[in-house]
Amino acid sequence: MKKILSASFLLFILGACNNDKTSKSENDVDAARNFIRSALDGKFSEARQYMLQDTANLQFLDVAERNYERAPVETINSYRASTINIHQVNPVNDSTTVVVYSNSFKKDHDTLKVLKVNNLWLVDLKYLYQHDMDTARPGKLAIDTAR
Repeated sequence: MKKILSASFLLFILGACNNDKTSKSENDVDAARNFIRSALDGKFSEARQYMLQDTANLQFLDVAERNYERAPVETINSYRASTINIHQVNPVNDSTTVVVYSNSFKKDHDTLKVLKVNNLWLVDLKYLYQHDMDTARPGKLAIDTAR
C-alpha cells in the first residue's frame, strides 16, 4: 500500500512540476502547428503563448475567440476533431517562415507568418489578415475583382 501511495505522490509531484502544458516550439512549423491546434481546440490563452505579442495580434485573436465561442456546438466539435494539414512551408530567411495550412473541417487554405524573436518561434497572426502584398510567394497574386 505504501508503494502505491509513494508512486501516486511521485506522479503528482512530477505532474505539478511539469504543469506548463505550453512549451517552446522547437522550430517554425512546430510553432505554427502548436498555435493552430490550440486555436482549433478553443484554448486561446494557450494560443496566445505561441503568438507574437503585439496589439494587432491580440485584437485578431480576441475576435477569433469571440467567434469561436459563439459558434454552434457542432462546429466547435468539428474544429476540435479536425486535423491540421500543412500544405507549404516557405522559409523567407533564417528567422521568418510562411506556412500555408488548412484543417480537415473547413479545408480553406490560410497563411501564417512565423518569426524567430529572442530565440523563440512565434506566430504573427496579423499576417493572415494583412498579407495582400505578400513578397514571400513567387509570382503575382491573383486579385479578386468580383466584389
